[in-house]
Amino acid sequence: MDFNLADLFESVVDVVPDQPALVADDRRLTYVALDRRANRLAHHLAAAGIGSGDRLGLQLANGTEYLEAMLACFKIRAVPVNVNYRYVASELGYLYRDAGLVGLVFHSRFAQAVGDAQAALPESRTFLEVRDETGRSGLGDDYEQALEEAADSRDFASRSSDDLYCVYTGGTTGMPKGVLWRHEDIFFAAMGGGDALQLGNAITSPEELAARVMRPGMTALPAPPFIHASAQWLAFSILFGGGKLVTLPGGRFDPAAAWRLVGTEAVNILVVVGDAMARPLLDELDTHAARYDVSSLMAVGSGGAVLSPATKRRLVELLPGRMVVDAFGSSETGQLGGQAPEGDPYGSLRLHVDELTDVLDGELRPVVPGAGVVGRLARRGHIPIGYLADVDKTAATFVETGGRRWALPGDMATVDADGAISVLGRGSLCINTGGEKVFPDEVEAAVKSCEGVEDVVVVGVPDERYGERVVAVVQLRAGCRIDGDALRAECRGRLAGYKVPRQVMLTNAITRSPSGKADYRWAKAFALTAGGT
Repeated sequence: MDFNLADLFESVVDVVPDQPALVADDRRLTYVALDRRANRLAHHLAAAGIGSGDRLGLQLANGTEYLEAMLACFKIRAVPVNVNYRYVASELGYLYRDAGLVGLVFHSRFAQAVGDAQAALPESRTFLEVRDETGRSGLGDDYEQALEEAADSRDFASRSSDDLYCVYTGGTTGMPKGVLWRHEDIFFAAMGGGDALQLGNAITSPEELAARVMRPGMTALPAPPFIHASAQWLAFSILFGGGKLVTLPGGRFDPAAAWRLVGTEAVNILVVVGDAMARPLLDELDTHAARYDVSSLMAVGSGGAVLSPATKRRLVELLPGRMVVDAFGSSETGQLGGQAPEGDPYGSLRLHVDELTDVLDGELRPVVPGAGVVGRLARRGHIPIGYLADVDKTAATFVETGGRRWALPGDMATVDADGAISVLGRGSLCINTGGEKVFPDEVEAAVKSCEGVEDVVVVGVPDERYGERVVAVVQLRAGCRIDGDALRAECRGRLAGYKVPRQVMLTNAITRSPSGKADYRWAKAFALTAGGT
């Protein structure tokens, strides 16, 4: 047995076949039921000519079908590809071609966009439509009928640790790109490594996983969609531990529905993406606390976007005694963890220099702790093979130095004298204003702590004097008013003067991806055209 994601999942099924695995709307699947549905889909895909190394697009909202399709691909050594269902035809066309998709599984509600971009599919060996409340469009073959007509046996060829897993990044600052991992590497880097409680006790052989399965396992509710890497990683980490996954109705983010499910499904772990999801959840709980039973909840986790100090404080106040885990990770590194600074439980998370994690300077040498040098965050060990069909980006991101291969995800960082790593933010988003470097994450956290601010995205726009000026695109809370001078005055107590936004531009709503990540391209375009204060 290899460290293959399908093999590992099947080993869990064999020891806890009747434990609950997935809850999505009215469908409840045990492990054996999930396995059989995935087997049926795998046989259908194989009959359509899909096999080892072929890439199948998943343009789906959260539900059992998403994980069924991922597992089905793994079973036949194919590669599932996450397709952002918010993309318009031109963006979809780019992704379809870039990924070299040979087929697609999609929800009916996305049929119009799929149809508009369908000509861009390199091949169409299978085209499956999952019926939803909008009614089947007829653009693709019926998903459920395809399953009914296929065998549910587990008679597949042998698989390998070297089989591929692919996750497409969101493309918030550029075009999306596919990150390729070996199954073994993604299992250890991001899916728990067989350690269901995340205590740093990974398995050393595939056969150990079955003995680690919990009875019952943990119950988790991922608020972000499965098109987001962190939601996929949580899902498989839970499934490899014998736990239960609960998805939001229709795959849509709904704070009230989330809290209801926490109570009815006895959810232990709630996962969000930064303030964009945490704040609406907290507002709902604060307003209607008596409606919800949160006694089962043990932890709230976040990754992929800023969880501001103010939001962390509210989480602790409204959910006393629960763990608040603000984790760092990326598509190019997997999960890196992180912890708050000593003496500042609500501060920005820190990593630490160790055997696998460091900060490298421009010469690819480790930054000297305490030197104040800004370098690039680096990770080695279980890291990706590279980017799909992009030799130049692969060479720039995955580098060798001193006989070791490192992933450089693009995040800039410094190292304190004690070895603590402060992650500043993506270098591609860094604002150069008057020769000073400003990272949006830090400014966004400060602005979000200001009274009346619901959401914010910080960008740099051209400035004749400073090269770039810092601009905050701000969404206010309902009924609140604030002017730029007042907001800047609040920020000056938290930020150096050159980091304080020179302009504040108000918008009715911040544009974000379905996962909650900011769309910096949208924010910059808005900042260049809208009036500010």
